[in-house]
Amino acid sequence: MPIETHPHEPHPIGVRPRKRRPLRGRQTIEETKLHVNRGWIGLGAVVAAAGMAGINLFGWPIAAAGGAFGAAALGHMLLGEPARPILERVTLRIPALPPALDGLRIGHLTDSHLGFRYSEANLRWGIAQMQRERPDLIVFTGDIVTHHWAIPDVPRLLRGLEAPLGVYAVPGNHDHWEGLADLHAALTLANIPLLLNEHRRLSWNGGDLWLIGIDDVWDGRPSLRQALRGVPSHGFKLLLSHAPDIAESAAHAGIHVQLSGHTHGGHLRLPLLGPFTLPRYGKRYVIGEYRVDGLTLYVSRGLGGAPLRLLCPPEATIITLRRC
Repeated sequence: MPIETHPHEPHPIGVRPRKRRPLRGRQTIEETKLHVNRGWIGLGAVVAAAGMAGINLFGWPIAAAGGAFGAAALGHMLLGEPARPILERVTLRIPALPPALDGLRIGHLTDSHLGFRYSEANLRWGIAQMQRERPDLIVFTGDIVTHHWAIPDVPRLLRGLEAPLGVYAVPGNHDHWEGLADLHAALTLANIPLLLNEHRRLSWNGGDLWLIGIDDVWDGRPSLRQALRGVPSHGFKLLLSHAPDIAESAAHAGIHVQLSGHTHGGHLRLPLLGPFTLPRYGKRYVIGEYRVDGLTLYVSRGLGGAPLRLLCPPEATIITLRRC
Protein backbone atom coordinates (compact mmCIF):
# COMPACT_ATOMS: atom_id res chain seq x y z
CA MET A 1 0.00 0.00 0.00
CA PRO A 2 1.28 3.52 -0.74
CA ILE A 3 2.50 5.77 2.03
CA GLU A 4 -0.34 7.78 3.50
CA THR A 5 0.45 11.47 3.39
CA HIS A 6 -1.22 14.69 4.43
CA PRO A 7 -4.57 15.30 2.69
CA HIS A 8 -3.02 18.34 0.96
CA GLU A 9 0.07 16.41 -0.11
CA PRO A 10 0.36 16.73 -3.94
CA HIS A 11 3.27 14.32 -4.37
CA PRO A 12 2.68 11.11 -2.42
CA ILE A 13 5.58 8.69 -2.35
CA GLY A 14 4.54 5.36 -3.84
CA VAL A 15 6.27 2.74 -1.72
CA ARG A 16 4.91 -0.73 -1.25
CA PRO A 17 6.14 -2.37 1.96
CA ARG A 18 6.81 -6.03 1.40
CA LYS A 19 7.12 -8.94 3.75
CA ARG A 20 10.63 -10.28 4.00
CA ARG A 21 12.78 -12.37 6.27
CA PRO A 22 15.45 -10.54 8.25
CA LEU A 23 18.60 -10.21 6.19
CA ARG A 24 20.92 -10.87 9.17
CA GLY A 25 24.15 -10.52 7.30
CA ARG A 26 22.82 -11.59 3.89
CA GLN A 27 22.75 -8.09 2.42
CA THR A 28 23.94 -7.69 -1.14
CA ILE A 29 24.03 -4.70 -3.45
CA GLU A 30 20.94 -6.08 -5.20
CA GLU A 31 18.98 -6.57 -1.97
CA THR A 32 19.84 -3.28 -0.36
CA LYS A 33 19.53 -1.20 -3.55
CA LEU A 34 22.77 0.69 -3.14
CA HIS A 35 23.74 3.28 -5.72
CA VAL A 36 27.48 3.36 -6.39
CA ASN A 37 28.93 6.60 -7.76
CA ARG A 38 30.47 5.76 -11.13
CA GLY A 39 32.96 8.58 -10.70
CA TRP A 40 34.68 6.49 -8.04
CA ILE A 41 34.93 3.57 -10.45
CA GLY A 42 36.50 5.90 -13.01
CA LEU A 43 38.93 7.18 -10.38
CA GLY A 44 39.99 3.61 -9.64
CA ALA A 45 40.66 2.99 -13.33
CA VAL A 46 42.70 6.20 -13.60
CA VAL A 47 44.76 5.31 -10.51
CA ALA A 48 45.44 1.83 -11.86
CA ALA A 49 46.50 3.20 -15.24
CA ALA A 50 48.74 5.80 -13.60
CA GLY A 51 50.34 3.08 -11.50
CA MET A 52 51.14 0.97 -14.54
CA ALA A 53 52.57 3.99 -16.33
CA GLY A 54 54.68 4.82 -13.26
CA ILE A 55 56.11 1.30 -13.18
CA ASN A 56 56.99 1.50 -16.87
CA LEU A 57 58.71 4.86 -16.44
CA PHE A 58 60.34 4.55 -13.04
CA GLY A 59 60.39 0.84 -12.25
CA TRP A 60 59.24 -1.04 -9.18
CA PRO A 61 60.34 1.52 -6.55
CA ILE A 62 57.42 3.71 -7.59
CA ALA A 63 55.14 0.70 -7.22
CA ALA A 64 56.44 0.09 -3.70
CA ALA A 65 55.89 3.73 -2.77
CA GLY A 66 52.40 3.66 -4.21
CA GLY A 67 51.63 0.44 -2.38
CA ALA A 68 52.77 1.91 0.93
CA PHE A 69 50.61 4.99 0.38
CA GLY A 70 47.63 2.81 -0.55
CA ALA A 71 48.08 0.64 2.53
CA ALA A 72 48.24 3.71 4.76
CA ALA A 73 45.10 5.17 3.16
CA LEU A 74 43.23 1.88 3.51
CA GLY A 75 44.29 1.59 7.14
CA HIS A 76 42.91 5.07 7.80
CA MET A 77 39.62 4.21 6.07
CA LEU A 78 39.22 0.87 7.88
CA LEU A 79 40.86 1.39 11.27
CA GLY A 80 41.17 5.13 11.81
CA GLU A 81 38.26 7.29 10.76
CA PRO A 82 35.41 4.81 11.52
CA ALA A 83 36.56 4.66 15.15
CA ARG A 84 36.88 8.43 15.67
CA PRO A 85 33.44 10.04 15.83
CA ILE A 86 33.14 13.78 16.25
CA LEU A 87 30.55 16.00 17.90
CA GLU A 88 28.89 18.36 15.43
CA ARG A 89 27.31 21.56 16.75
CA VAL A 90 24.67 22.77 14.32
CA THR A 91 22.47 25.86 14.48
CA LEU A 92 19.29 25.67 12.42
CA ARG A 93 17.72 29.07 11.78
CA ILE A 94 13.98 28.66 11.35
CA PRO A 95 11.78 31.59 10.25
CA ALA A 96 8.64 29.99 11.71
CA LEU A 97 10.20 29.09 15.08
CA PRO A 98 8.01 30.37 17.93
CA PRO A 99 9.89 32.86 20.15
CA ALA A 100 9.45 30.58 23.16
CA LEU A 101 11.39 27.77 21.41
CA ASP A 102 14.33 29.97 20.46
CA GLY A 103 17.45 28.27 21.81
CA LEU A 104 15.97 24.76 22.17
CA ARG A 105 18.80 22.18 22.02
CA ILE A 106 18.31 18.71 20.52
CA GLY A 107 20.72 15.81 20.78
CA HIS A 108 20.60 13.75 17.59
CA LEU A 109 21.93 10.18 17.43
CA THR A 110 21.38 7.87 14.48
CA ASP A 111 22.61 4.78 12.65
CA SER A 112 24.49 3.18 15.53
CA HIS A 113 24.20 -0.17 13.69
CA LEU A 114 24.99 -2.29 16.73
CA GLY A 115 26.69 -5.45 15.53
CA PHE A 116 29.25 -3.77 13.28
CA ARG A 117 32.83 -3.15 14.38
CA TYR A 118 33.18 0.07 16.43
CA SER A 119 29.40 0.42 16.73
CA GLU A 120 29.11 -0.16 20.47
CA ALA A 121 32.13 1.99 21.29
CA ASN A 122 30.82 4.80 19.07
CA LEU A 123 27.37 4.60 20.63
CA ARG A 124 28.86 4.72 24.11
CA TRP A 125 30.82 7.79 23.04
CA GLY A 126 27.66 9.40 21.62
CA ILE A 127 25.73 8.76 24.83
CA ALA A 128 28.58 10.27 26.82
CA GLN A 129 28.36 13.42 24.68
CA MET A 130 24.63 13.68 25.35
CA GLN A 131 25.19 13.28 29.09
CA ARG A 132 27.88 15.95 29.03
CA GLU A 133 26.00 18.41 26.79
CA ARG A 134 22.62 17.91 28.50
CA PRO A 135 20.37 18.89 25.55
CA ASP A 136 16.69 19.55 26.16
CA LEU A 137 15.58 16.66 23.93
CA ILE A 138 17.36 13.54 22.62
CA VAL A 139 16.25 11.67 19.49
CA PHE A 140 17.34 8.53 17.64
CA THR A 141 16.49 8.38 13.94
CA GLY A 142 16.78 4.68 13.23
CA ASP A 143 19.06 1.77 12.38
CA ILE A 144 19.93 1.22 16.00
CA VAL A 145 20.98 -2.36 15.21
CA THR A 146 22.37 -4.15 12.19
CA HIS A 147 22.31 -7.70 13.62
CA HIS A 148 19.51 -9.33 15.58
CA TRP A 149 21.91 -10.70 18.19
CA ALA A 150 22.77 -7.11 19.21
CA ILE A 151 19.20 -6.20 20.24
CA PRO A 152 19.60 -7.47 23.86
CA ASP A 153 22.44 -4.97 24.28
CA VAL A 154 20.13 -2.00 23.67
CA PRO A 155 18.65 -1.68 27.20
CA ARG A 156 22.09 -2.01 28.78
CA LEU A 157 23.56 0.70 26.57
CA LEU A 158 20.66 3.17 26.58
CA ARG A 159 19.16 2.75 30.05
CA GLY A 160 19.70 5.92 32.05
CA LEU A 161 19.89 8.25 29.06
CA GLU A 162 17.69 11.21 29.99
CA ALA A 163 16.69 14.68 28.82
CA PRO A 164 14.18 17.20 30.23
CA LEU A 165 11.80 16.72 27.28
CA GLY A 166 12.51 13.00 26.96
CA VAL A 167 14.30 10.56 24.68
CA TYR A 168 12.49 9.27 21.58
CA ALA A 169 13.26 7.00 18.63
CA VAL A 170 11.96 5.99 15.21
CA PRO A 171 12.93 2.81 13.35
CA GLY A 172 15.16 2.36 10.32
CA ASN A 173 15.20 -0.29 7.63
CA HIS A 174 17.73 -2.48 9.48
CA ASP A 175 15.59 -2.35 12.62
CA HIS A 176 12.73 -3.82 10.58
CA TRP A 177 14.94 -6.44 8.96
CA GLU A 178 16.38 -7.65 12.26
CA GLY A 179 13.12 -7.70 14.21
CA LEU A 180 11.21 -4.52 15.04
CA ALA A 181 9.08 -6.14 17.75
CA ASP A 182 12.19 -7.25 19.64
CA LEU A 183 13.80 -3.83 19.27
CA HIS A 184 10.59 -2.14 20.41
CA ALA A 185 10.64 -4.29 23.55
CA ALA A 186 14.32 -3.48 24.15
CA LEU A 187 13.68 0.27 23.82
CA THR A 188 10.74 -0.03 26.22
CA LEU A 189 13.10 -1.53 28.79
CA ALA A 190 15.31 1.53 28.29
CA ASN A 191 12.27 3.85 28.75
CA ILE A 192 12.57 5.16 25.18
CA PRO A 193 9.29 5.41 23.23
CA LEU A 194 9.44 4.19 19.62
CA LEU A 195 7.24 6.54 17.58
CA LEU A 196 5.43 4.68 14.81
CA ASN A 197 3.30 7.25 12.97
CA GLU A 198 2.70 9.06 16.26
CA HIS A 199 3.26 12.46 17.79
CA ARG A 200 4.01 13.94 21.19
CA ARG A 201 3.24 17.43 22.45
CA LEU A 202 6.29 18.76 24.29
CA SER A 203 6.28 22.02 26.26
CA TRP A 204 9.43 24.09 26.72
CA ASN A 205 9.84 27.63 28.00
CA GLY A 206 6.12 28.26 27.63
CA GLY A 207 5.96 27.09 24.02
CA ASP A 208 4.80 23.87 22.37
CA LEU A 209 6.85 21.59 20.15
CA TRP A 210 5.00 18.87 18.26
CA LEU A 211 7.36 15.91 17.86
CA ILE A 212 6.34 13.68 14.94
CA GLY A 213 7.77 10.21 14.37
CA ILE A 214 7.05 8.02 11.35
CA ASP A 215 7.77 4.42 10.48
CA ASP A 216 10.56 3.59 8.06
CA VAL A 217 9.93 4.29 4.38
CA TRP A 218 11.76 1.22 3.06
CA ASP A 219 10.07 -1.68 4.83
CA GLY A 220 7.69 -0.08 7.31
CA ARG A 221 4.24 1.46 6.95
CA PRO A 222 4.87 5.21 7.20
CA SER A 223 1.88 7.53 7.41
CA LEU A 224 2.28 11.26 7.85
CA ARG A 225 -1.50 11.60 7.89
CA GLN A 226 -1.83 9.29 10.87
CA ALA A 227 1.13 10.85 12.67
CA LEU A 228 -0.31 14.36 12.27
CA ARG A 229 -3.82 13.48 13.34
CA GLY A 230 -4.68 15.83 16.19
CA VAL A 231 -1.73 18.16 15.62
CA PRO A 232 -2.86 21.79 15.09
CA SER A 233 -1.99 23.19 11.69
CA HIS A 234 -0.32 26.21 13.29
CA GLY A 235 1.80 24.11 15.67
CA PHE A 236 5.58 23.98 15.25
CA LYS A 237 6.42 20.49 14.00
CA LEU A 238 9.66 18.52 14.23
CA LEU A 239 9.72 15.27 12.22
CA LEU A 240 11.90 12.25 12.92
CA SER A 241 12.33 10.11 9.80
CA HIS A 242 15.11 7.62 9.20
CA ALA A 243 15.19 8.21 5.44
CA PRO A 244 15.73 11.83 4.35
CA ASP A 245 14.16 11.64 0.90
CA ILE A 246 10.61 12.14 2.18
CA ALA A 247 11.45 15.82 2.76
CA GLU A 248 9.17 17.12 -0.02
CA SER A 249 6.21 15.18 1.36
CA ALA A 250 7.01 16.41 4.86
CA ALA A 251 7.24 20.01 3.67
CA HIS A 252 3.85 19.81 1.95
CA ALA A 253 2.43 18.31 5.15
CA GLY A 254 3.45 21.41 7.11
CA ILE A 255 6.55 20.06 8.84
CA HIS A 256 9.05 22.75 9.84
CA VAL A 257 12.15 20.69 10.74
CA GLN A 258 13.13 17.15 9.76
CA LEU A 259 15.97 15.12 11.28
CA SER A 260 17.23 12.04 9.43
CA GLY A 261 20.15 9.67 8.99
CA HIS A 262 20.28 6.57 6.74
CA THR A 263 22.94 7.74 4.25
CA HIS A 264 26.02 7.70 6.52
CA GLY A 265 27.12 10.64 4.38
CA GLY A 266 28.10 8.22 1.61
CA HIS A 267 30.89 6.65 3.75
CA LEU A 268 33.67 7.81 1.39
CA ARG A 269 33.78 11.38 0.09
CA LEU A 270 36.20 13.27 -2.13
CA PRO A 271 36.00 16.82 -3.53
CA LEU A 272 34.27 16.92 -6.93
CA LEU A 273 33.44 13.18 -6.78
CA GLY A 274 31.09 13.41 -3.80
CA PRO A 275 29.84 10.30 -1.95
CA PHE A 276 30.93 6.79 -2.90
CA THR A 277 27.59 5.05 -2.31
CA LEU A 278 24.04 5.98 -1.34
CA PRO A 279 21.09 3.85 -0.22
CA ARG A 280 17.54 3.68 -1.44
CA TYR A 281 15.52 6.70 -0.20
CA GLY A 282 18.74 8.53 0.65
CA LYS A 283 19.93 9.74 -2.75
CA ARG A 284 18.60 13.30 -2.88
CA TYR A 285 19.63 14.53 0.56
CA VAL A 286 22.91 13.05 1.70
CA ILE A 287 24.69 15.06 4.38
CA GLY A 288 24.18 18.19 6.44
CA GLU A 289 21.58 20.94 6.16
CA TYR A 290 19.05 21.49 3.36
CA ARG A 291 16.11 23.83 2.75
CA VAL A 292 13.23 22.03 1.07
CA ASP A 293 10.09 24.03 0.25
CA GLY A 294 10.16 25.86 3.57
CA LEU A 295 11.28 22.82 5.57
CA THR A 296 14.72 22.67 7.19
CA LEU A 297 16.31 19.22 6.95
CA TYR A 298 19.42 17.96 8.73
CA VAL A 299 20.96 14.64 7.65
CA SER A 300 23.49 13.16 10.06
CA ARG A 301 26.43 11.00 8.99
CA GLY A 302 25.49 8.64 11.83
CA LEU A 303 27.59 6.80 14.38
CA GLY A 304 28.15 3.47 12.66
CA GLY A 305 27.54 1.42 9.57
CA ALA A 306 30.11 -0.54 7.61
CA PRO A 307 33.55 0.38 9.08
CA LEU A 308 34.85 2.15 6.00
CA ARG A 309 35.00 5.96 5.95
CA LEU A 310 36.99 8.70 4.27
CA LEU A 311 36.49 12.43 4.93
CA CYS A 312 33.15 11.42 6.44
CA PRO A 313 33.68 10.63 10.14
CA PRO A 314 30.88 9.27 12.34
CA GLU A 315 28.99 11.93 14.24
CA ALA A 316 26.74 12.77 17.13
CA THR A 317 24.98 16.11 16.83
CA ILE A 318 23.83 18.91 19.08
CA ILE A 319 21.26 20.98 17.19
CA THR A 320 20.18 24.41 18.40
CA LEU A 321 16.99 25.94 17.00
CA ARG A 322 17.13 29.71 16.42
CA ARG A 323 14.78 32.27 14.94
CA CYS A 324 16.01 34.02 11.82
